[in-house]
Amino acid sequence: MPTSFFYEYLEEHFIDLLSKTLHKELGQNAQLEYSVRIVNEGGPVTYPHQSRPDLRNKHVPYPNQMEKGGIANPFVIPGLKQLQIDPQLSPNYHFDNFIEGECNRLARSAGLTIAENPGKTAFNPLFIYGNSGLGKTHLAQAIGIKVKEVFPEKIVLYVNANRFQTQYMDAVNVKNKLTDFLNFYQMIDVLILDDVHEFAEKQGTQNAFFHIFNHLHQSGKQLILTSDRPPVELAGLDQRLLSRFKWGLSAELQVPDYETRKAILRGKIHNDGIDISDAVVDYIASKITTNVRELEGALVSLLAQATLNKKAITLELAEAMTDKLVNNNQRELSVSEIQKAVCSYFCITPENLLSKTRKREIVQARQIAMYLSRSMTKASLSSIGTQIGGKDHATVLHSFNTVCDLIETDKHFKQHVQAIEKKLKSSL
Repeated sequence: MPTSFFYEYLEEHFIDLLSKTLHKELGQNAQLEYSVRIVNEGGPVTYPHQSRPDLRNKHVPYPNQMEKGGIANPFVIPGLKQLQIDPQLSPNYHFDNFIEGECNRLARSAGLTIAENPGKTAFNPLFIYGNSGLGKTHLAQAIGIKVKEVFPEKIVLYVNANRFQTQYMDAVNVKNKLTDFLNFYQMIDVLILDDVHEFAEKQGTQNAFFHIFNHLHQSGKQLILTSDRPPVELAGLDQRLLSRFKWGLSAELQVPDYETRKAILRGKIHNDGIDISDAVVDYIASKITTNVRELEGALVSLLAQATLNKKAITLELAEAMTDKLVNNNQRELSVSEIQKAVCSYFCITPENLLSKTRKREIVQARQIAMYLSRSMTKASLSSIGTQIGGKDHATVLHSFNTVCDLIETDKHFKQHVQAIEKKLKSSL
């Protein structure tokens, strides 16, 4: 065999089978030896087999399932059974319960086309984008599940950007494991990467994914990416990576219209076996207009109220419950709105706020914007930093802590923050 890795792999994964076969064919005195040809180190090295009782026929694990030894080497040995990898797909996310409407027809149709011929269509990569709760993860995983149904032999893997980043850092911190990490991902047939916008300002991770992307795309493998915004609006990512995101199809998931919202509710009601009148469905669909997640959440809340209080699901109960949800979640502020409010309050331009100037008044305004963004939105630290001057998550956290300290010690500073916060709340 070419390297000691193959010897180690056989010893760990196939020794029971090899020993059993050799003893059966050659008798109990049969011996197993490996001739390993190590490049640039002279001739072959012979490793006599030593029986180890702890060896089992194990699969190479998905990187997040690794043991303390680090990421397992994912090479496939020619002639041996292909490695089995858990695709990390949820059985709840499939095309049957992904309701089609004008808001998602393009993305859904492209997904079905890809599932029938992954890596061989013009939709590579498929870049799905849209606001939170509109079904990006659902659609991406539905494509993966459909591929596994049509092509059981293909290796499909779903991973979100945060987990990919963690795996990359683990690989970097363990000697000689980065190559294993890259090789693992380069053997995937259909790679689904969720929330790719979280790679912003993470140069090492972007570089690793760039090489993985190139290898898969050139090998005719399928890439499916999701983000909360289109490629053209992604900040903090290398241009060479952004240009590749535009190679295939960028498909937006929009807020579902009234008829689509009703269809989504009816589909969930049917699947859950619940008896709810059309009047209740119509009312919920007319009140919850933001996203699919909140729409389904309202239905779950209604069912919980009826079950726990032993009440029938009536229009009156739906009105009482839905009105509370709508009042409590009228609208979510955006980081952009907070920036504008801060700029207006301090009479500065957005360009100055996002600039690299170290003037005290600008820095302080920028810190307040980061503080309010973390306090009043669900945006991640990385996302906030990217939108406010292209800063990293550590800068946002430092700004947040600085503002917290100043609020406690500086009365006038506290009044400024409270005034901006009051203005923002009044706009909801």
